[in-house]
Amino acid sequence: MTATEQSSFHWLAYQQLLDSALPIGGFSHSFGLETLVQQGRMTTISELEAYIRSMLANSWVSSDSMVIKAAYMHIPNGELSDLWDIDHMLHVQRVGSESRIGVQKMGRRLFQLTRSLYPELNWQPFDEAVSAGRCSSNHPVVHGWVSYHLGVSLDQAVEGYLYTCIMTCINSALRLMSIGQTQGQMLLAKLVPLTGSEWQRVSQLDPKEAYTNSPAGDLAMMQHETLYSRLFMS
Repeated sequence: MTATEQSSFHWLAYQQLLDSALPIGGFSHSFGLETLVQQGRMTTISELEAYIRSMLANSWVSSDSMVIKAAYMHIPNGELSDLWDIDHMLHVQRVGSESRIGVQKMGRRLFQLTRSLYPELNWQPFDEAVSAGRCSSNHPVVHGWVSYHLGVSLDQAVEGYLYTCIMTCINSALRLMSIGQTQGQMLLAKLVPLTGSEWQRVSQLDPKEAYTNSPAGDLAMMQHETLYSRLFMS
């Protein structure tokens, strides 16, 4: 797709992909937050903020955003096998099975949805890779693929993805904790600037250097599947 074709999309087309109501399954996953609440380790808005800051700095930006960067690096040159390899590398690094499957399910639903919304995009290479099992089709790689072909800049694509991570976490907390909608929106507004600063902190990394360092979050994700009662799938 040429730059002219990319720029033909309305800028609000990308905003639609960041909507919390987007039907890709994010509403069904807490990614370990439910475990922390049930264990009494997450009870206040300040603790929620600290958790989101930690996940943003040590997981979402240092791992997921690297897949999006890889999409922008490798799609223009047709180096798609490198993109699929990085997607798979980060897929197997997710230690919690529920969360690993959850991120993959969200990616596949986003893939199906955006194929219907934008059939004119170049879906064939992605479709073939998924069918052949070469692409794990996780949420970040699908987000990167769609964002690139919509003509969104890399910085905007990464910051948009990080925004959805923060928003999904806050929406989960609204159903799990004693906090109100206004508090949730205030926290979201407070954390939004971090999407840019955290991305700039790691933006020079090679995607192959992606890493996570969130042991507390990983343990909570693994323990979720053994909870006595659960509101979320992960």
